[in-house]
Amino acid sequence: MQNYLKTAIEAAGLAGEYILANRGLLSPDDISRKQAFDFVTRVDRESERMIIEIIRESFPDHDILAEESRKDIETEGFRWIIDPLDGTTNFIHGFPVTAVSIALQHRKEIVVGVVFDPFREELFTAIKGEGAFLNGKRINVSGTDQMGSALIGTGFPFKKKDLIDRYLQLFKKVLTQVSDLRRPGAASIDLSYIACGRFDGFFEIGLEPWDAAAGALMIKEAGGIITNFGGGEDFLVPGNIVAGNSVMHALLLDMVKEVFAGVLDK
Repeated sequence: MQNYLKTAIEAAGLAGEYILANRGLLSPDDISRKQAFDFVTRVDRESERMIIEIIRESFPDHDILAEESRKDIETEGFRWIIDPLDGTTNFIHGFPVTAVSIALQHRKEIVVGVVFDPFREELFTAIKGEGAFLNGKRINVSGTDQMGSALIGTGFPFKKKDLIDRYLQLFKKVLTQVSDLRRPGAASIDLSYIACGRFDGFFEIGLEPWDAAAGALMIKEAGGIITNFGGGEDFLVPGNIVAGNSVMHALLLDMVKEVFAGVLDK
């Protein structure tokens, strides 16, 4: 596993350098629309190409699920899950909350995770069964056990705006009970912040596997819990996620179930 982690760190570092080098240099021709409210830039594509090239050099037989190009189906073997630039809209606007997210899946379990924030030079890493780390120092989820003291992360359902009314019900229900809510706009960073105790809990609708795979392993290895909206462990698809330390997860999950019962049960 250390070899897999080393490759992921190398790839994330190279992609992060490229992201930093292109900060503020995008032109309108560098940006295209994948679907409504969902963008891709030349930096996303080039970052992904660089990551895949490094992985292919060491592990040519591994499958790859990458946001912008390869969509190898899930297998019992090894599959890399890659978000080359999480927070593309942030990057387009010069808002410095973006990350490179790389995970390795084996027998449908995430076994290696790397999230690299190039703007803060923060490298989150995890190997299944070996703990989670930030810049080489072990991290753990927070010990907050009171909603009134909790800082909760979330993400707006910009791809699922048909669910906005229910989401706002949940937003109101949570906000009235916690210290505050935050929406940075890059799920891999949100999940990593749970792992290191900066957030106490998190909920979001409709994340993609590349948004959550690496961060999910961070949370588990840091002593936290991450599930779908029904409380099950199959959360990468469809990507409706509740996470946090054990107390915050349970409290958030109760609220999620109350608002989304019969609508989103996974």
